[in-house]
Amino acid sequence: MTVALLVGATTVATQSNVSAAPAAPLATYGIQHLNTQVDLPPGTWTDTPLEVVLPRSGSYELDANVRGRLDGVPPLNTYITARLWDVGAGAQVPQSARLVYQIIDYNAGNAETGGNATAPISELIRVNGPTVIRLQALRTDAVGAAKIAQIYSDYYGYTSLRYERVGP
Repeated sequence: MTVALLVGATTVATQSNVSAAPAAPLATYGIQHLNTQVDLPPGTWTDTPLEVVLPRSGSYELDANVRGRLDGVPPLNTYITARLWDVGAGAQVPQSARLVYQIIDYNAGNAETGGNATAPISELIRVNGPTVIRLQALRTDAVGAAKIAQIYSDYYGYTSLRYERVGP
């Protein structure tokens, strides 16, 4: 409430005892989960819908668990690589690429082979302002071709991306 005192031709205002509500604190940590399967075409980095927003400048720990799924018919050498992508900078988070899963099977015959695995990614990043970090993946068919190549999430294992601010 502001109180004004009128004295002669001069108005004197006193200080208000009402102040603006404090700003909500910015999150210092968060986690997102992939809630779908992402099909990977061969030979190109593919954006997934999994991303986090680092809310302000500072140093952050980034941790991802990336579940990959591959299936194919031998002879076969196919693999999935994942990385963290700084959307604003248009660049890979340095040294964040990881081999998620690989199938090497040169056996004769036409019996399908496949499976899935989860790979961790842990990196430290320093940003100068709000930053979007996205998970990307690449399918590489070195011999033969995968019938199924996906970044995967379901009840038995989720792909996730987490951040925590650890310093200014």
